[in-house]
Amino acid sequence: MSRLDKWLFHARLCRTRALAQGATVAGRVRLNGAKVEKPGHVLKAGDVLTLGKGPRVIAVRVLALAEKRGSANEARALYEVLE
Repeated sequence: MSRLDKWLFHARLCRTRALAQGATVAGRVRLNGAKVEKPGHVLKAGDVLTLGKGPRVIAVRVLALAEKRGSANEARALYEVLE
């Protein structure tokens, strides 16, 4: 299991962990359809995240968790974008 803010940073969906925390606290992240306001919320494989990124909304399914931030290729293996 992993913290939501750390996973967003490891998956390179947020440039910094602080930005990931801010997005979560601001209510721009939904986990399985429910708004999440705590950056420490536990995330597991199979969860669906919906993120507001500027004017766009991105939905991704968590495929794997990571212990550290890796390359862009490693980050892309952590999730799949849903249409």
